Amino acid sequence: MSFPALVEPADELTIDEVRRYSRHLIIPDVGMSGQKRLKNAKVLVIGAGGLGSPALLYLAAAGVGTLGIAEFDEVDESNLQRQIIHTQSDIGKSKAVSAKESIAEANPYVNVVLHEERLDNDNVLQVFEGYDLIVDGTDNFATRYMVNDAAYFLKIPYVWGSIYRFDGQASVFWPHATDEDGESVDAPCYRCLYPEPPPPGMVPSCAEGGVLGVLCAAIGSIQVNEAIKVLAGIGDPAVGKLVIYDALELEWRKLKVRKDPNCALCGENATVTGLIDYDAFCGAISEEAADAAAGSTISVTQLEHMLKEREEGARDFVLVDVREPNEFEINKIPGSVLIPKGDFLNGTALSQLPSVDTGKQIVMHCKSGVRSAETLAIVKGAGYADAVHVGGGVVAWVNQIDPSQPSY
Repeated sequence: MSFPALVEPADELTIDEVRRYSRHLIIPDVGMSGQKRLKNAKVLVIGAGGLGSPALLYLAAAGVGTLGIAEFDEVDESNLQRQIIHTQSDIGKSKAVSAKESIAEANPYVNVVLHEERLDNDNVLQVFEGYDLIVDGTDNFATRYMVNDAAYFLKIPYVWGSIYRFDGQASVFWPHATDEDGESVDAPCYRCLYPEPPPPGMVPSCAEGGVLGVLCAAIGSIQVNEAIKVLAGIGDPAVGKLVIYDALELEWRKLKVRKDPNCALCGENATVTGLIDYDAFCGAISEEAADAAAGSTISVTQLEHMLKEREEGARDFVLVDVREPNEFEINKIPGSVLIPKGDFLNGTALSQLPSVDTGKQIVMHCKSGVRSAETLAIVKGAGYADAVHVGGGVVAWVNQIDPSQPSY
């Protein structure tokens, strides 16, 4: 289905802009009119990370006149495997500033607006205001639902993308879209596709599960492709469609996504009428894990002291690392044993622990403290009442205790 162009064309292109965009101008579907629309467009990209990096570079190269960047993080060495807008010399620098500098090198005719703040309920509507289109490069469910809801209330279409290991997804959410005749097309929103977030701990983040670097380019370029089509009013945008990419099998699929009449946001009897508590809605950890961790969380400093006492024979406990074997190969807390979280979920882990009767304490850790909190609930439920887990996990250990180990 075709849609009217989202943006009106700019008055003109300069001679230098005509030279730069000549390969666009000779495409009949784009032409001078389409390129002028891109010049007049204001696009906000959320995140200058894995998806934001290729999206920002290609939007800039395409000639989008104003690019907003919503990003509060700094460049870390582990980012460089996939976040191609940053380089070695940018480590420690603001990602937003680093991205702006790269865009200036790619296309000096683009106006870049920085929003160096974490998006939340207090600022998201203000940040979004004035943009024609949102490109969502976020990596957590709470922010995705907030972006969806804020864009819906402001009637701004947005292009969504998601990546994990070898798999990627993309779509265009535009519930207020109309066709060439001005009739509503009943397009879905993100909540129509995913009415509820997955259970806490069920879907690891890219930081925990990893992502193939080049997958970011594949999905990020799809997002830009769809953004250009929506802005310029060309082709058939992925409105009401879900694009799925399997990089291992080199397989693309396209599924139809229908508007859900019972959607909590855009349905006939909507219950979400304003921004909500998205962290509570998505839940970083389950209620059981939160209850288990309450009063049973130790710091890495405490763990270091406990390990010294164990070496001296003054204390006895089992330190269990619940990460995956490939993570264990990258770095580890000395004296830990590896029992992946999956073994706790399928019940085989308990046989690898000393029996409850021995009275030996169980201390658990993971990368950041999320997975270990989930497994702590299982261990406490099995009778290990004095079990604890390490807040911050290996990340905190490397940062605070042993910086000689690599981080990831």
